[in-house]
Amino acid sequence: MKKEYLMLDKIEGPLIVLSGIRGVAYGEIIDITIDGQKKRSGKVVKVDKEVVIAQVFEGTSGMSTSNARVYFTGKPLEIALSEDVLGRVFDGVGRPIDGGPQIFSKEKHNVNGNPINPVSREYPRDFIQTGISAIDCLATLIRGQKLPIFSGNGLSHNELAAQIVKQANVGAKGSESFAVIFAAMGVKHDDADFFRKTFEQSGALERVVMFINLADDPVVERLSLPRCALTAAEYLAFEKDMHILVILTDMTSYCEALREISSAREEVPSRKGYPGYLYSDLAMLYERAGMIKGKNGSITLLPILTMPSDDITHPVPDLTGYITEGQVVLSRDLFQKNIYPPINVLPSLSRLMKDGIGEGFTREDHDEIANQLFSLYSRVQDVRALSQIIGEEELSELDRKYMDFGRRFEEVFLAQDFNENREIGQTLDMGWKMVDILPVEELDRLQPETIKKYLPSQKQG
Repeated sequence: MKKEYLMLDKIEGPLIVLSGIRGVAYGEIIDITIDGQKKRSGKVVKVDKEVVIAQVFEGTSGMSTSNARVYFTGKPLEIALSEDVLGRVFDGVGRPIDGGPQIFSKEKHNVNGNPINPVSREYPRDFIQTGISAIDCLATLIRGQKLPIFSGNGLSHNELAAQIVKQANVGAKGSESFAVIFAAMGVKHDDADFFRKTFEQSGALERVVMFINLADDPVVERLSLPRCALTAAEYLAFEKDMHILVILTDMTSYCEALREISSAREEVPSRKGYPGYLYSDLAMLYERAGMIKGKNGSITLLPILTMPSDDITHPVPDLTGYITEGQVVLSRDLFQKNIYPPINVLPSLSRLMKDGIGEGFTREDHDEIANQLFSLYSRVQDVRALSQIIGEEELSELDRKYMDFGRRFEEVFLAQDFNENREIGQTLDMGWKMVDILPVEELDRLQPETIKKYLPSQKQG
């Protein structure tokens, strides 16, 4: 039942304050009319005894304490969902912004879903091919995994996200029921246009659901957007048996919005001003991804975040790393060498990779060649550090081969075109060509029989 209040106590920026109210819940949605005509909506962000503070989604311009009426709906934010959401674009609270019709369904879905119960989780095993060699070979994405991408301001994470959306598939098994939910928070207008155009031109838009919150959109929408996106993912995955890849960018924008709302609620700040519950708030989002026993669908999560000052110890990447199962780290050094995607493979890892690769998933040699590439590229860093001291011409012949391997690994294996979609077999074959630059004696992570079968210079027949 709606409760009507005719007067506001005061307006503070996007916030409105009402007093003398009981029975209001945090997160409750409000409807607002101005002069009996314009309609806006908002969300309760603080309840303190009989004082309620709410944030207006559309802003408070044109509102005053005398011309606005507020109706408390008694409900949290809910969105209508059906299979018609595929190919559509929505704002941060689930309203269509692509000029298309409203989504209609028998019942609406509460966006404040719960994390998956660990007891009911199915262990992730199936490989998802992104078409990007550095990820598919060295930090393999597994269906149902949470694998964040750690980036920095100005790096090419937007292009990487768009390429993954265009190219990702779950392979032969059930690829027809695969879809992507793309959620962008606090993005600039030109970035939003880039994503839309890229998906339209590639033909991927028909299997993509987009949720977009622009930089000049209300901050409180930024907090609702990932919840709307994950609610749509849960509906498609667990009610419609689809395999869903959710890409959230940029989680740093989300966390800064959380910090701003926390400050407005006058909460005690923690590290770098973020609220003390930042960890649990992120976990409530991330842990909604996965697979459930008895359900055919799955939710795989790729959150993208920009590390302020490229600091991996910043609270946002630090806490994200605790919750998720690995990370893909982008490198500013590689970016400055014009290498795309600039993935730094050494700090990148996928903790579920070992259980979703090999015979029956990718190829029998995947684990061995990935370990060998990691080992050789790690040695390259030592050789490069030595060459900085004595000069490359003074290096031994073997060390110069390592330098050559490092250059070719970055320029041929890691680097690929924005529209280049590599099959996993092609990626693994390229890995073998890379290790063939070095003498066989240096390939200490490979079995002799595997070398004979796959190493180009050693293949028999």
